[in-house]
Amino acid sequence: MTSQTIPVDPFDLIVFGGTGDLSERKLLPALYQRQKAGQFSEPTRIIAASRSALSDEAYRDFAGRAIREHVAAEEIDEEELRTFLARLAYVQVDARSGDGFERLKEATEGSRAVRVFYLAVAPALFGDIAGNLAAHGLAGDGARIVVEKPIGRDLASANALNDAIGRVFDEHQTFRIDHYLGKETVQNLMVLRFANALYEPLWNSAHIDHVQITVAETVGLEDRVSYYDTAGALRDMVQNHMLQLLCLTAMEPPSSMDADAVRDEKLKILRSLKRIEGAEAQKLTVRGQYRAGASDGGAVKGYTQELRRDSDTETFVAIKAEIANWRWASVPFYLRTGKRLAERVSEICIQFKPVPHSIFGDSTGTVMANQLVIRLQPDEGVKQWLMIKDPGPGGMRLRHVPLDMSFADAFDVRNPDAYERLIMDVVRGNQTLFMRRDEVEAAWNWIDPIHAAWDDNRQPAQGYTAGTWGPSGAIALIERDGRTWHESG
Repeated sequence: MTSQTIPVDPFDLIVFGGTGDLSERKLLPALYQRQKAGQFSEPTRIIAASRSALSDEAYRDFAGRAIREHVAAEEIDEEELRTFLARLAYVQVDARSGDGFERLKEATEGSRAVRVFYLAVAPALFGDIAGNLAAHGLAGDGARIVVEKPIGRDLASANALNDAIGRVFDEHQTFRIDHYLGKETVQNLMVLRFANALYEPLWNSAHIDHVQITVAETVGLEDRVSYYDTAGALRDMVQNHMLQLLCLTAMEPPSSMDADAVRDEKLKILRSLKRIEGAEAQKLTVRGQYRAGASDGGAVKGYTQELRRDSDTETFVAIKAEIANWRWASVPFYLRTGKRLAERVSEICIQFKPVPHSIFGDSTGTVMANQLVIRLQPDEGVKQWLMIKDPGPGGMRLRHVPLDMSFADAFDVRNPDAYERLIMDVVRGNQTLFMRRDEVEAAWNWIDPIHAAWDDNRQPAQGYTAGTWGPSGAIALIERDGRTWHESG
């Protein structure tokens, strides 16, 4: 099977933080891939803005090196790369002082293309940039602004950031990006649920025993030391990525794929989450922090060794969450995420209830409950685990086997990176895969009491050896309910 690439209207993309890590690793490679796929219309321009003193040519050299490093060699087309680099320009800008914004205005003057401002910078600069864009007449009705997480570190700071942006850009112009929502399998979750009569009638507490959402990383701090130690896993991963996955798994069918129809249903889920506060946090949440161990075939340091000082910041979180609504009453959602875990994997496991009675007898083997496993990364795909008869004439023997659909095997097409899809959605003005302000607020409303309970209870971060699946408390969290974590495979 092949997919169709639909060109977007011409656009000007201005990337603040154009020399930063996100631009180097993700944005420039994603934009090159969309160029190569034939998705750009003319005239499309990409303008990088940052404090560094660079010429256009020097920035093109930087971009060329970034693409060669972060795009597979077999995907480099030299002619397309030259065409892409020729689109690039550079403007030196100081977000706080406002110096350079007049030059930026001159660089975009006369263009009737869609204008997108991508803020690949620290959140502390969001308000300064928005204000300077307004002061220099760059934030007109046709402009759009893209902001990366973290949107605050609690509800109060999130509101302050949203207020600063909202003074300049209306909500329909604001795109709060969560790259997890751009993953192919995440979008396929909605198709799986709402385009197949097989699943939706069973997608409720009458048939589903529980749901597990795992986002596991094998890496440690890398280059995020200063940010991560002030955030921790709950703020860094649960408040955004994991709650968004939970919403898409649990939400009611929207009336359409219109952006607000989808986001209205996600908001209902966030507002239906049972609050976890006070002593309940000790029963329903686990904090962990990795110690020295082995990862990726070699010895690795513990978190505080990498940090070079003591810290109680959690690098692992497990939570038993519940949704207080008709569809999901009494169905637990087990969330876990962490760094330096045994395997890099992101997946959603839907565990169905077992059949009420086995007619086959003990000698045939155990009748296991069906599972639906949606793998987000790596090796995106869907597995439906079923019971079948083991082939052969030797009597009835039961086996638990997957119907396996790997996207790489099923589709003869390169799977675009999440940023490729999301940037093109911004150009189209499609906000379906972006967070609305009230979603951000509702997520923090659920997260903040957990943090407050941890502080009040002085709930420690349990140690776990790097290269394992986290602290023993995470195993106890699910096993005391008579359940176990799904092992990918």
